[in-house]
Amino acid sequence: MLFAFSTTMRNQKIFKNAILHMTKNAIINKKACLVVLLLGTSMAAIDSSIVNLSLPVMRRQFSSNLTEVQWVLTAYMLSFSIFIPLTDWLKNRVGFFNLYVASTAVFTVGSLLCGLSPNLNWLVAARVLQAIGSGAITPAALAIISTVFPEKERGKAMGIWGLGIVMGPALGPTLGGILTQHFGWPSIFYVNIPIGLATLLLSYKYLRFLKAGQTNKQPFHTAGFISLSVFLTVLQYSITKIEAIRLLSFTGLTLTGILITSFMFFFYSSRKSRFPLLDLSLFTNFKFVNGLGLTFVRSVAMLGGLFLLPFLLQGYLGYSETVSGLIILPNALMVGLIMPFAGKWTDAHGYRSVTIAGLAVLGISMFLFGQLHTGSALLLILLAMMLRGAGFGLLTTPLTAAVISAVPKEKVAMASSINTLIIQLSGAISVSLISLIHQVYNDRYRAEGATANSAEHHALLNCFLISGFLLLIAIVPALKLPEKKGKLSGKQVLMDAA
Repeated sequence: MLFAFSTTMRNQKIFKNAILHMTKNAIINKKACLVVLLLGTSMAAIDSSIVNLSLPVMRRQFSSNLTEVQWVLTAYMLSFSIFIPLTDWLKNRVGFFNLYVASTAVFTVGSLLCGLSPNLNWLVAARVLQAIGSGAITPAALAIISTVFPEKERGKAMGIWGLGIVMGPALGPTLGGILTQHFGWPSIFYVNIPIGLATLLLSYKYLRFLKAGQTNKQPFHTAGFISLSVFLTVLQYSITKIEAIRLLSFTGLTLTGILITSFMFFFYSSRKSRFPLLDLSLFTNFKFVNGLGLTFVRSVAMLGGLFLLPFLLQGYLGYSETVSGLIILPNALMVGLIMPFAGKWTDAHGYRSVTIAGLAVLGISMFLFGQLHTGSALLLILLAMMLRGAGFGLLTTPLTAAVISAVPKEKVAMASSINTLIIQLSGAISVSLISLIHQVYNDRYRAEGATANSAEHHALLNCFLISGFLLLIAIVPALKLPEKKGKLSGKQVLMDAA
C-alpha cells in the first residue's frame, strides 16, 4: 500500500492543482467518494476468500480432485501476484480514476464469466480475469484517498476504508457458505455484479474530478515483467505437477531450464534497468529478508489452512455449507478484535514478542484442527477457529511493520510492494503444496485399505499438523526480530497490510 502512497506523493503538486481547479466549479463530496471506494475495494477483498467454502461443491460438480480444484484459488492468487508490479506504472500512465474504473469493470465482467462457467477450465480462466481487475482496485483506491482527503482527515478516512479491507477476507467464507447452500456456487460471483455496476455509476458521478492532470510517462521494465511472469507461472505449474514429473525426464529438465533462465534474465535485467520492477539490493538486508521469510511461513500456514477447512468441515465431519460458514465466523470476529490490540502491543513492545505469540497461537489452532473427528465437540472446533483468528490478528501488524521498518525511508515503497508480492505468491504456492501433500497421504491411506472418506479425512489432518509444526519452527527466526518500537505506528501498519 505504501507503494501507492509514494506515487501519490511524487505527483502531489499535480493532484493539488487539479483538485483546486475542479473545486472552483464543484464541491467534492468526500463522504460519497469514500463510499464509492469502499464499495469497490470491499467487493474485491471479500472475493479473495468467498470462494473457499464453495470448493467442495465445485469439486463434486466438475468431478475433479483436490489438486485440480485448487487452481480456482491458485490461478487467482498467481495472476494477482503477476499484476502487482503493473499497478504503479498504470497509475502513472492512465491516472487513478481511469485505473479504478477500468479495474472495477474488468473485475465485474470476470465475476459474470465465473458464474457462467460450464467447466473447471473456464472457471479458472475467468478467475484470472477477476484477479487482473482486483489487483489494481485497492492500490488505486488508496491513492485516491490520499489525494482527496487532506492530511488531518486522511487517517480517519483510511481507518474506515481499511476496516472493510481487513474484515472482507475474514467474512468471505461465511458469506460464501450461505450463498452456496441456498443459491448455488455461481451466486458467490453473481453477487459482485450489482455492486460492481453501482461502483461504476457512482464513480462517474463522484470521482470524475480526478481525471485532470494525473498521468506520468514513466518507462516500464518490460523485460523484467515478462521474465518474472514466466518464472512465477512455471514455478507454480511445476509445484502442482511435481508428483507426476520426474526431475531427469525431458519435461522435468525443460521446466528446470525455463525456471533458471527466466530467473537469471530477470536478475540481470533488473540490475541494469533504471526503473526495475523490484529493487533486488533489499535482499542483502538480513532484517528485511527475515521478515519476508516469516511472512511467507505465516501465509503458507494461514492460506493453506483456509483452503483445507471447507473440505474438513463439509467432508468427514458432515457440516453443510451454511453451518460451515457460521463455524468459520468466530475466526473473522477474532481478527477484528485482536488486530487493534496487536497494533498497540507492537507500538509498546516491538515486533518479537507479538510475532512469537501469534505464531504459537496459530500453531496451536493447527494442532487442534489436526485432532478433529466425527465425535469432536462443536465447542472444540469453535475454539480452534477463535485461536486461528487470534493468531492471524496478532501476526499481521508486527510482521508488516518489521519488513517496512527494516529498510531506509526512501526504500519503504519498494519494500511494501515486495511484501505484498510475497504474501500473494506464498498463498498460491501454499495451496499447491498443501494439495500435493494431501494427495500423497490420501494415496498412501487408500493403498493401505482405507475408505475414500477416511483416507481424505486423515490426509487433511496430517496437513494441519504439518502446518502447525511449520509455524512452531518459525519461532526460531522470529527470535531475531527487534524487541523495540518500530518506525511505523500500529494504525499505519494496519493500513499497509490492507
